[in-house]
Amino acid sequence: MTICLAVKNSLRKMPRYEVIIYWSDEDRAFIAEVPELPGCAADGTTYKDALANLEVIIQEWIETAKELGHPIPQPKGRLVFA
Repeated sequence: MTICLAVKNSLRKMPRYEVIIYWSDEDRAFIAEVPELPGCAADGTTYKDALANLEVIIQEWIETAKELGHPIPQPKGRLVFA
């Protein structure tokens, strides 16, 4: 029960950035990226794995930016690319 509550609490605090997930033949894995956070990406053997790994990387990206005094972009929701 504690684990479930911890996960729910961490998801509530997780910023809601747009995530793009795609298959990479080169890496033989799914890649999940956050376009608003430069360099923020993770991989996984499934969509779910890639997304779970990305959630960790997003938190680490934000923590590192705070430590370095860099700005943290506010989530803009869905981005549109031409």
